[in-house]
Amino acid sequence: MSERPLLPAGILDAAGLNRQHVFDLADLPADISTTLGDTTGFRQLILIGHGGRRLWNRVCAEGSGSEHPIDDFVVRTVTAWFGEVAPGRAFRIIYPGATAVGLQRLGLLAGWHHPAPFMVGIDPGWGTWWAYRAAVVADTGFQPSPAVDRNNPCAGCADRPCISACPAGAMDGGHFALPRCLDHRRRPDSTCAFTCLARVACPVGSEHRYDAAQLAHSYGQSLAMLTPPAPTSA
Repeated sequence: MSERPLLPAGILDAAGLNRQHVFDLADLPADISTTLGDTTGFRQLILIGHGGRRLWNRVCAEGSGSEHPIDDFVVRTVTAWFGEVAPGRAFRIIYPGATAVGLQRLGLLAGWHHPAPFMVGIDPGWGTWWAYRAAVVADTGFQPSPAVDRNNPCAGCADRPCISACPAGAMDGGHFALPRCLDHRRRPDSTCAFTCLARVACPVGSEHRYDAAQLAHSYGQSLAMLTPPAPTSA
């Protein structure tokens, strides 16, 4: 039996989608498989993420004016990539999309994800400046990826600057208090409306930190979901 080919990632890397992990569907735990919907006719799941600023730079260079420019760019890029590397093979992008995929569980299996005190996934190389961008089920036969062997950088951090930098004191009790975080973000004068001061204070992977425009875009979208619409007059 010939060895299965490695995932050809050049197009994805160039687009800033520079983290990829291939899973055989048959090897996934049941609690993940049940979140994927109907996978009849598919053999693999390909998890795609980004690390650093390249993806945002590509999105900005393309000049998309859509409501969700990153997701739209990712879907276009992944679709074009499949046409190049697996022509004729069936695939379905399940994230971004309506399917509630267990991305963090997949990240744990891939070795990508460790929880930071402020509840963002952290990696020793990228810090918290990375994200899941796509999950694709496909009728492909690429070589499954080995889990990345990385330790949680928070375990050896004595100073914990993220805790002292949080103006809401959301981690003062030894665990993350989400209501404190949300209350502070919703304030009209909030210093964390379009950023996260705790995240910015973390030194891990600081060379990959998003610029102000990317932070404002990401946190602006999340703030909009947290803020109820203003009442309209009858």
